[in-house]
Amino acid sequence: MGSAEFLCFEIGHLNNRTQFFICSAGVFFFFLLYGCFQELIFTFEEFRPYGWYLTFMQFCYYTVFSYLETRFRGDTSRKIPLRVYVILALLTVGTMGFSNASLGHLNYATQVIFKCCKLIPVLVGSSLIQRKKYTVLDYIAAALMCLGLIFFILADSKMSPIFDTLGLIMISIALLFDAIIGNVQEKEMKRHKASNAEVVLYSYSIGTLYILLYLLISGEFVPAFDVCIKVRYCSYFANFI
Repeated sequence: MGSAEFLCFEIGHLNNRTQFFICSAGVFFFFLLYGCFQELIFTFEEFRPYGWYLTFMQFCYYTVFSYLETRFRGDTSRKIPLRVYVILALLTVGTMGFSNASLGHLNYATQVIFKCCKLIPVLVGSSLIQRKKYTVLDYIAAALMCLGLIFFILADSKMSPIFDTLGLIMISIALLFDAIIGNVQEKEMKRHKASNAEVVLYSYSIGTLYILLYLLISGEFVPAFDVCIKVRYCSYFANFI
């Protein structure tokens, strides 16, 4: 069996089915935990306009954690050119920033439904960027997801008190960036044989500078910081989790 790790623990000695179960359970667990705390943050009305500041905090945490992981693994040499990371960082900022900002205009359920439908733009992006081929069944599944999304939006627009067109535009832009970044990352990681930790470290550290520059120019940094001080437990701590 080949080498495989989960949260820095070696699981390569386990059979493939057990590895799949552990990794799948980990994805569901951390996704649910992430969703609960993100929704908790946006229950505070004062914080709703500051989705970009939330993204800034996330990028800071990701940078620190990925730096510690690269040092722990001894993965200190950069393999992907810096000019590529400049582009990857911009795409990462776009997909996370617009996604978080959309929560000021959509309820959390709608945002999650959209994010779950990222398969559709990613499928199209991989066909254009990596020239991948897909079966008719794949396209049918994507079309059914689109159909389900349409019905959900029609119902949600009439029932939800937090639903507007600007939020839909923001989350759609986030999905567009998502379609590009996933394929570009995969292509560059295979080409240069780079680790996940390296990609996260450079993408998010450069992205942190992008967002900080935007927050300072737009004047959002100080008021967002003040709001986070008032609800520090449900902002900084929840974001950390």
